[in-house]
Amino acid sequence: MTARPLGAGELVLVATPIGNLGDLSPRAASTLAAADIVCCEDTRHTGMMLTRLGIKAQRLVSLHAGNEDQRIPLILGELIAGRSVAVVSDAGMPAIADPGERLVRAAAGAGVRVTAVPGPSAVPTAVALSGLRAAKWHFEGWIARKGRERTAQLAAIAASSCPSVCFESPQRIVATLEGLSQSCGAERRVAVCRELTKLHEEVLRATAGEAATHFGATQPRGEFVIVVDGAPAGERVVPDTAALALEVTALMANGRSRRDAVDEVAARHALPRRAVYEAAVPPS
Repeated sequence: MTARPLGAGELVLVATPIGNLGDLSPRAASTLAAADIVCCEDTRHTGMMLTRLGIKAQRLVSLHAGNEDQRIPLILGELIAGRSVAVVSDAGMPAIADPGERLVRAAAGAGVRVTAVPGPSAVPTAVALSGLRAAKWHFEGWIARKGRERTAQLAAIAASSCPSVCFESPQRIVATLEGLSQSCGAERRVAVCRELTKLHEEVLRATAGEAATHFGATQPRGEFVIVVDGAPAGERVVPDTAALALEVTALMANGRSRRDAVDEVAARHALPRRAVYEAAVPPS
């Protein structure tokens, strides 16, 4: 374990509302108010949220997908100098399909204390509302727009024995529901959650085919979370070697190590780790 630098500050991941400002906890509010620096995806978005909540932040610093690597040395310097740094995303918990993962890894590696103020998250909220089997599930994040990565994701969701959760935008929700209908079968159960915790919250519990038809006939608005039921035992299809390799490659492209990617794919399909490893790294 790396020793904590003398005088080091603290990095705190703070969950922020996914739609309803009333969901910000008192502890989250006091943490943001007390932080020397608040790192956020969009300083304007976070600044407006803090103003509406009556919170005055000391200093806002942008931290988004495009600049996280460049910001890490600066933020580590502030932490090691003894300053407290809070990290927020535009909504929900930072580092979960949002910026912050690499910063957490760097800060922990430097011996800086990293903690979190838990709170709103669209992922468990959607799973709880889905009405599907929720004892075990896996999170896919955003569905790739096209290419081999998208094909691998849809195949993995179709083959999974437990429910899968993914994010989607209003511009692509119909195409993704159609893709799920094709890969999983039109009768696979889904829950499509829209505008969670907001005034126009909607949860459509239907088959993949019905959901694709429903949103194809309306103008989709807001952000979506899709929960796809796992494949029934009699229908579960184990991906072939090429599909397993694609799944591992897709996870690695999103920052997973090969070991972690292999472990995740093996657990997802209830396969021996060695079988997945050999599919991803064929013998030379």
